[in-house]
Amino acid sequence: MKIWYGFGSEHSSNLVMIGRFKEARYAKEAKEIIDRLIEEVRADPEAYSWDAIPPDRRYSNPMHELLSASRIYNVGPTELEQLNYDVDVVVKGNEVVVTTDEIEVSAFLKILLDKGARVEVYSAHVYPDTEYGRGK
Repeated sequence: MKIWYGFGSEHSSNLVMIGRFKEARYAKEAKEIIDRLIEEVRADPEAYSWDAIPPDRRYSNPMHELLSASRIYNVGPTELEQLNYDVDVVVKGNEVVVTTDEIEVSAFLKILLDKGARVEVYSAHVYPDTEYGRGK
């Protein structure tokens, strides 16, 4: 019998990220920004794949305008691909809850932090008794 010790992209992280805001309206605003950014990336996913970004290119003009208008300053061009992953983003009161099987979530973390959230991140595999997690 072989025992698997490594991790790869096929490994499901069952990641939960909770951004807690001082007020529910800030959570709603953060969710709206995430939705607009996801919409922009999914309109042309090939343009935002990590392999497609040449070293001399930063952002497309529409993406630059959207990031500037949203006052998101920390998400790098190579992180934008994460917005095309299978992810659920919901607002629950003053919280934005992101759930995904991916481990690459720095774009979501940076957006939540930029908008003023206190963020908690964990694997629902390790903490199955929590309220959140895929399938709940």
